[in-house]
Amino acid sequence: MYHPFSIAETFKTAWNVTKKNFLTILIYSAIATVLLGVVQFFNAFVDVSNDTFAEFIVFLILMIIQTYATLGLYKLIFTLIDNEYYEFEFSQLVPTMKMVFSFIAICLFLAFAIVTLNLAIEQGLQSYPEEVMKVAQVLEVMLILYAALRYMFCACFIVDDNSGPIESLRQSRLLTKSHMIHLLALLGMMVVVIALGFMVIGKAILVLYPFVNVVVIVTYRKLVYSNLDVDDDVAETH
Repeated sequence: MYHPFSIAETFKTAWNVTKKNFLTILIYSAIATVLLGVVQFFNAFVDVSNDTFAEFIVFLILMIIQTYATLGLYKLIFTLIDNEYYEFEFSQLVPTMKMVFSFIAICLFLAFAIVTLNLAIEQGLQSYPEEVMKVAQVLEVMLILYAALRYMFCACFIVDDNSGPIESLRQSRLLTKSHMIHLLALLGMMVVVIALGFMVIGKAILVLYPFVNVVVIVTYRKLVYSNLDVDDDVAETH
């Protein structure tokens, strides 16, 4: 049957997906964390502070590895959902170069936009009272939060639909168009879950980070099904 979008159902489904595949997701997260830690460890002993080109290369390598780890987790979660009753191969979990560079392009674009906006506010409001600057900074944070919510599914479209950077931005914006209240409520619940998780189990990044991504992916799938007005396979199978 058709399932309209529901926050409670989304969290329930995300929890079921995580619970059924907990060990697989945890092992992947641990391997990715160790790999990133090793790269950053070696980077700490390489002095490239006097070489701009070397700094850029190191930054690019770290970003590519981080992107592979992030998109690999997304591919793993999508594969676990779509192949619940079937075996899958390791090759299905490896992001393509197109996916990696699409995600990097979006990250660089958003970083450039945020830095430019911040500099524009600081330079443009220097002669204004401090109160005006504080109001502008609050508005900036709200704008960044709004943009983050509108474009939070870019990685999902890149992995699930093999979309390019521009297309994934457009798709995410369209998908979230009529669901901002739902997404704000969902974000609030995720913040509460993360806070409680750290209070209960301390350094919970290996558990909470994958679960948050499962929530994002399940939300994406449910919004897609809801907008298409078709059967919600995620809800039906979990």
